[in-house]
Amino acid sequence: MAARYDAIVLAGGRSSRMSGQAKPQLTIGEATMLEHVLLAVRGAGTRVVVGPPQPVADGVLVIQEQPAGSGPVAGMSAGLVNISAPTVVVVAADLPFLAPEVIDRLVAALGRSAGADVALVVDQSGRDQYLLGAWRVAPLRTALARLAPLPGRAMGELVRAVNVTRIELPATGDAPAPWIDVDTPADLDRARATHRTWTRTQTGLSPEKVRSDRPQK
Repeated sequence: MAARYDAIVLAGGRSSRMSGQAKPQLTIGEATMLEHVLLAVRGAGTRVVVGPPQPVADGVLVIQEQPAGSGPVAGMSAGLVNISAPTVVVVAADLPFLAPEVIDRLVAALGRSAGADVALVVDQSGRDQYLLGAWRVAPLRTALARLAPLPGRAMGELVRAVNVTRIELPATGDAPAPWIDVDTPADLDRARATHRTWTRTQTGLSPEKVRSDRPQK
């Protein structure tokens, strides 16, 4: 059976605000951010990570956009080379609270919207989350061709070139928002603290039994 969707995880960027650390490989709980995201898109037929060489699970492809660091639009184009499904989910690698249910909702929303080329999540402030969407591959390829050359192109330019349907995600108890990303050391600290709290809520473990993300002194 043909895959319902494939997935591109954008893991490039220079991580300048993280002192040059490889952001996708930073841990939240016992997994790296990239591992969290790859788990969320585990239903994909093909999973492609676009970025520098880095550890991934068996069966996951890693490719580098050219030139390296040329932006998410160029990264999407590079990832599409390996995509065969009619729908592709495109997400950032620094979304540690992304869940498979969110991906399923995106793919379903796109399927229900016959005139849409992409389904995007809208956050609580009404802002489009460009790197949390499901795209129809054929119109995406057309839009990318029209925007060429792609290095340095902004995601907003790509989104404005296609037909968009948007979904709002209902609050799910105390679940962290799936669009929470990590751009700075302060963001990382908050994400780790949120993960510890959420883990305690889900497991009923006391704080001393929840493994800390920080190295022991």
